[in-house]
Amino acid sequence: MPEYGSVVLTLSNVLLPSDKLYPNPTPSMIEGLPYDVEYDLRLIGCELIQTACLLLRLPQTAVATGQVLFHRYFYSSSFVRRPMEIFAMACTNLAAKIEENARRIRDVINVFHHIKQIRSGKTIRPLLIDQVYIDRKNEVIKAERRVLKELGFCVYVKHPHKMITLYLKVLEKEREKNLVQTAWNYMNDSLRTDIFLRFPPETIACACIDLAARTLQISLPKNPPWFIIFGTKSDEIHYIMIAILRLYKHRPKSLDELEKIVNTIREKREDERKKLRPDTNQQTELGNDSPLPQQQQQIAQNSISSTVVNTNVTVIQQNSPTVIVTTQEITNVTTTTTTNGKILKKHDRGSSRESSTVNAHRHHHSRRKQSSTRSRI
Repeated sequence: MPEYGSVVLTLSNVLLPSDKLYPNPTPSMIEGLPYDVEYDLRLIGCELIQTACLLLRLPQTAVATGQVLFHRYFYSSSFVRRPMEIFAMACTNLAAKIEENARRIRDVINVFHHIKQIRSGKTIRPLLIDQVYIDRKNEVIKAERRVLKELGFCVYVKHPHKMITLYLKVLEKEREKNLVQTAWNYMNDSLRTDIFLRFPPETIACACIDLAARTLQISLPKNPPWFIIFGTKSDEIHYIMIAILRLYKHRPKSLDELEKIVNTIREKREDERKKLRPDTNQQTELGNDSPLPQQQQQIAQNSISSTVVNTNVTVIQQNSPTVIVTTQEITNVTTTTTTNGKILKKHDRGSSRESSTVNAHRHHHSRRKQSSTRSRI
C-alpha cells in the first residue's frame, strides 16, 4: 500500500519547524535570492495586502489572515518562481472569503493596480477590461488554488488581538487606552514579519504588551516577570520585540528595484536549466518527414547496425506479410525499426537499385492483396 502524507486540521496556528525558517535556507535562498531581498519582498507584499484591505473596507481580521497566508506560502515556494504581486492578490482574495467578507476579484485587481500606480508615482489610469486584464484575472485564480494546495487547505488563523485586551484586564491595565492602542498597533505591524510562523499568538500578545509598556514607560511586574503566568519565556519576548523594532529602522528597496533583481535571477536560473535540459528540438524523421514521438526517438537512436557482404536475399518484416527483396550486394546496412512496424534503411552503396527493388515488390504485393480481396467478394 502506498504511503500518503497526512494533514492535521487544528484550531491553533500552524507553526513551522526551525529547520524551514531563516537562518536556514528558505526556498527563495535556494534559488539564489539574497535574504535581504526576500525580507523586503515580504514587507512590501504585506504592505500591499494591508493597503488593499483598507481600500476594500475589509476588517482587520482579513488583513491579518491575508498576511499570515502570504508568509506561509512563501516558506513553501520561492519568490523567483512565483510573482509576489499576483500571490499578494490571491492571499487578499482568499482572506476575504475566509473571514466571510468576500469581494469581487475584479475589485481586488483594480485596487492593486491603483496602489502600484501611486507607489511608482505614475499617472493614475483605470484598468482596461482587455486581454491583459483577463490574463491577470486567470493568474490570480490559479495562484489562489496554488496557495490552497500548498498549505493543504489549512488556512485557519488564530488572531491574538483579543488576547491583548484579556491580558491587560488580568494586569488591571485595561483602562490605559494609550497602552491598549499602542500594543494593538505593534500587533498589526508584527504581521509584516514571520513571527506568526515561529511563536503562538499568546506569546506574541505578551511581547506586544511588554513593548508598549516600555515605550510608554508604564511599569509592569518584573520580579518575577508578569508574562510567565501565560506560559511565555523571556528569550521569546525579546526576540519578538527586536523583530518588531527592526521594522521601524529598516528601509526596504522600491518594488521596481526588487522586481529587477528577481527577474535577473529568474533569467539566470532559466539559462542554467536550459543548459542542463537535453535538446528537445532534435527530431528523427520518417519517410513522410513527420516527427517521431519521444519514445520512438529513443528507439531510433538505439538502432541496430550490421554489415552484410555478398548477401543475395534480404527479408523485411512489417505488419503485413513478409516481403522478400533480392539484392546483389549490400555493404554497411543500417536498419532502424519503430514501434509502428515502419523501417528506415540507409545504404552506403547501391541504395537507388535496392530502393527501386523494394518499391516494385511492395507494389506487386499490394496488387496481389487487392486481387485476393476482390476474389473473396
